[in-house]
Amino acid sequence: MNVFIAELLGTAYIIAFGNGVVANVVLNKTKGNNGGLIAITFGWSMAVFMAVYITAGVSGAHLNSAVTIGLAALGKFDWALVPQYLLAQLLGAMLGQFFVFLLYKDHFNATADGLTQRACFCTDPAIRNPTQNFITEFLATFIFMLAVLFITKANSSLGSLDALPVALIVLAIGLSFGGPTGYAINPARDLGPRIMHSILPMNNKSSSDWGYAWVPIVAPILGAVAAGFFYNAIN
Repeated sequence: MNVFIAELLGTAYIIAFGNGVVANVVLNKTKGNNGGLIAITFGWSMAVFMAVYITAGVSGAHLNSAVTIGLAALGKFDWALVPQYLLAQLLGAMLGQFFVFLLYKDHFNATADGLTQRACFCTDPAIRNPTQNFITEFLATFIFMLAVLFITKANSSLGSLDALPVALIVLAIGLSFGGPTGYAINPARDLGPRIMHSILPMNNKSSSDWGYAWVPIVAPILGAVAAGFFYNAIN
C-alpha cells in the first residue's frame, strides 16, 4: 500500500463510519434513529481511530487536508507531496460517502426533509452567521491541530492503540465544540461528501448549499496553519 492508497482508504473509512453514524441517527426508519449527539461523536472518533491505525505506518495518517497543509507550512512535511495527499483525501471522502449512500439508500428516500438528508453528507451551521461560523471552524481546527502536534510517541508501541490519542481528541472536539457548525475541521471531510450530495439521486433532495461550502474549507486550513505557527513560537 503506497501513501496515495493509504490516504484514500483512511479517509474513506472516516467518512463511511462518520457519516454512517449520522445517517443512522437522523434518517427515518433506521434502527438508530434519534440516537443523539453522543452516538454521533463516538462514531466519528471510532472512525478516526480505525483510519489512523490502518494508515499511520504508511502515510503518517494525515487524513485531513488541513493537517497536510498545516504540517507543510510548519516545515514538517514536503510541499511536493501535498497535491497527491489532498487528491487522495478528496477521492477517499467521496468513496466513503458513496458507501453511506448505498447502505442507507432506502432511508434517504424515506426521509422527506432534504436538510436532514444533507446532514448525512456535509456540515451545516446550527445558526447561520458566516463570520461566527468561520471563527468556530477556525478555532476548533486550531485546538485540534495544536493537540495533535503535542502528541508524543511512547517509548514502546501499543500496536493499534497508538491511534487512540487522535481519536480521543476528535471525540473531545465533537462533544465540546461540535454544536455550532458540526465540527468539519477537515476540508476533504466536507467537500468530498458535498460533491457526492450534488450528484447522487435522492427523493426530496435539497440544494448542496455551495454558498456555505467555503467556510469548512478555508477556516480549517487557516486554523491548522495558525496552530503550526503558534506551536513553533512556544517551542
